[in-house]
Amino acid sequence: MAISKRYLTSLLVGTLAATPALAADPVKIGVSQPLTGAVAASGNYVTNGARLAAAEINENGGLLGRQLELIIEDNKSNPREAVNAAEKLILRDKVPVIMGAWSSTYTLATMPKLEEYGVPMVVETSSSSKITTAGNPWIFRIAPTSAMEAQAFAKNLSSFNPPIKKVDFLSVNNDWGLGASQEFEKMFKANGIEIGQKETVAPDTVDLSAQLSALKDTGSDTLIMTSGVEQLTLGIRQAAEQQLPQRIVTTGGSFPEPLLESPGPKGYTSSHLLFFSPWTPESAVHPEIAGAFVDAWNEAGYSFPGLSEGFRGYDGIMTIAAAIEDAGSTESEAIRAALWNVQVEGVNGDISFFKQGPAGKESGQNEPNVYVVQLKDGKVSAQ
Repeated sequence: MAISKRYLTSLLVGTLAATPALAADPVKIGVSQPLTGAVAASGNYVTNGARLAAAEINENGGLLGRQLELIIEDNKSNPREAVNAAEKLILRDKVPVIMGAWSSTYTLATMPKLEEYGVPMVVETSSSSKITTAGNPWIFRIAPTSAMEAQAFAKNLSSFNPPIKKVDFLSVNNDWGLGASQEFEKMFKANGIEIGQKETVAPDTVDLSAQLSALKDTGSDTLIMTSGVEQLTLGIRQAAEQQLPQRIVTTGGSFPEPLLESPGPKGYTSSHLLFFSPWTPESAVHPEIAGAFVDAWNEAGYSFPGLSEGFRGYDGIMTIAAAIEDAGSTESEAIRAALWNVQVEGVNGDISFFKQGPAGKESGQNEPNVYVVQLKDGKVSAQ
């Protein structure tokens, strides 16, 4: 993102004058994401979105008259490492607030540390219902729960032709995948749709052919897949190779980016539930914000399809920044209190929090927007 002349001038003046206000330490925000490991593609997308938000904030004067500094830790696609990342951010780097940690499993593992040290975390991706119902008052989630996503998808059932009558599931075997399968099964049953076979896959599995083979002759017309970019891409490609008869619908907001440049067999179609469609930013609740984000992402040279997850990092940092400005403080408790009052216009839409969980220990939950797009022959269209 380009830095304005106004900002460069103010920075130079501040350096020469060395006034206390401009020489103050930066405002730190911790970021815990999977930058390596099984879901590294998604974690890097989110982190790049966070970087764009920080650049925009600093270009416009920073926070509380100080520069914003992101302290980024790699949780290595591993729950134990997610706990280590949180402790490093809190104890070593002294961050007053964190954004993280992509997977529900990593977030759930981190949550006890947030309560132990009294540090709030804005959850930008994780969808397990347990995150906001467990009774952790330091959690504020901007992403939809799996239940919200399933209910949003229910509104699109009539758009499928032929109609959905029987569904199978192929889910990553963790809190996210199993939770999504459970919530979508409830929704389908409520709509009179039959549930077929369920298969799971370990997060680091690099061959889904056995699971797909088991699903080939179930008589279902639809396969619901929940996993990260890497496994979704592999699963769709191998399903096409095995000529699975089911249409594929992916959940969770991840998009199989490699299928744009290297599509599967001609005519093969898949549908994807996203929380931002960069191909149609004009359909966003705030198209001017969505469009500006797309422009900044492209200017930075980031991979275009990564926008479908990168926006989470942007919206997450913008939400934290709004809370810090409202609090007028970088104290963790003040930021936590201010998060209950934020009203942010984000790439996904309007961000604010309602209470979920046991009385007196509620977590914050936003109500995001959900979009459905279709991928065919390397081209994306809104559904």
